[in-house]
Amino acid sequence: MKNVLRLTALALSCGAAFSASASSTLFTNVDIFNGTENKLYEDHYVLVENNLIKTISAKPIEAGDAVVINGEGKTLMPGLIEGHGHLQMNGSSLPDIENNRNWEELAARSAARAESALMSGFTTWRDAGGMGAGLKKTIDSGELDGPRIYPSGAFIGPTGSHADFRNFNTPNETFNGPISSGGRLGMSCTADSIGDIKACARQNYMQGATQIKLMSSGGVASSFDPWQLNAYSLEELKAAVEVADAYGSYAMSHAYSKVSLLRNVEAGVKTLEHAFMFDKDVAKAMKENGTYMTTNMTAFSPYLGEIEAINSNPASARKAKTAQAAFGGYIENVKKYKPKLGFHVDCVGGVAACEQQADHSIYLSGKFFGNFYTLISMTSVNGEIVKLSGETLDPYFEGKLGVIEPGAYADILLVDGNPLKDLSVIGANEKWFDAPAREGIDGIKLIMKDGKIYKNTL
Repeated sequence: MKNVLRLTALALSCGAAFSASASSTLFTNVDIFNGTENKLYEDHYVLVENNLIKTISAKPIEAGDAVVINGEGKTLMPGLIEGHGHLQMNGSSLPDIENNRNWEELAARSAARAESALMSGFTTWRDAGGMGAGLKKTIDSGELDGPRIYPSGAFIGPTGSHADFRNFNTPNETFNGPISSGGRLGMSCTADSIGDIKACARQNYMQGATQIKLMSSGGVASSFDPWQLNAYSLEELKAAVEVADAYGSYAMSHAYSKVSLLRNVEAGVKTLEHAFMFDKDVAKAMKENGTYMTTNMTAFSPYLGEIEAINSNPASARKAKTAQAAFGGYIENVKKYKPKLGFHVDCVGGVAACEQQADHSIYLSGKFFGNFYTLISMTSVNGEIVKLSGETLDPYFEGKLGVIEPGAYADILLVDGNPLKDLSVIGANEKWFDAPAREGIDGIKLIMKDGKIYKNTL
């Protein structure tokens, strides 16, 4: 990472610091993937004014004293969007986070994760629980480098659920979870009644959440819950959605089983997380209700059992094996019914581990669903998802995200090749844990976020 930062500093020092201090940047000689169409617009010009895309043209653009960047025939595309990540979940496992990491270490590690994400091309990040708005505010202020963040605040779930970080040695006085380490740090909120669910949701919004995250079914990496668990009733889910609606926002929900998926859609949840038992009935309900879903493709990787957050816990390792066996129809059902699918990595770990997981996730998505479906999941579809936070709570309300079009935010990558044909230009890697360490992604030559260039190795 240090070498990347040195390269970035060198690039920024050349040409009047590029757009860091300039009001306009003109890209010439670029092929455009706009985030929505399965094609490239060849030999185009793109003008950025301040932090928004102003003009796109096949003809030269008169741009006055704009900083001019010759794209050298490379592909200009939207910055990538992580649809379900956990920047502050950066220990090796949930027990490790609960027992071995204090706020100081988790905060420092989340800053490193955020910088790594940006230098890997992720200019926007929907944080899917475990973190409030503090890191987002610090990045937005310019004090740290990182992506735009849409935080969810604390996970909301009942006792013994995927949101319960306690272990068997947690003292009895913490029975309801609020003063477990995860609860004390604002990473989880135990809610066993409709009143508590509403209180947790309101607390998250008060602290800057742009949406709320529910744990409505069991998981694999947690200790007490079978993945088949349907943790929240329809009435409880509706209570959470009621609060989200009151804020003009929405609820996202961790859901594995078909019962939980259909229950969430009926309750008004807008994004289904993981959704491994997706089928024709779920597809029909999603279409009728305008529901999205995001899925971690690494659940279908032969490397799955090597994840430290899973293999360090025997119960999680057993759950992972049964889960993979039960989710066998997912890939074919997605191919058949083509839901609104957002890309997500869902990494719990440090910088190197999460870089490897992200690269492998991109590769798997391309392998299963093709490059175009993968690219729109990482750009325009996730751009639609983050905007579900609504006009009032959306912190980035000036423009669209995940697309290259006039009026959209100037979150831009220049990549050395055509990602519609080769996803390795944005980091896709067939290897996972055996992938070599990297510093940034060689195929990404330029990274711009909000009109400011963070990397330029042209």
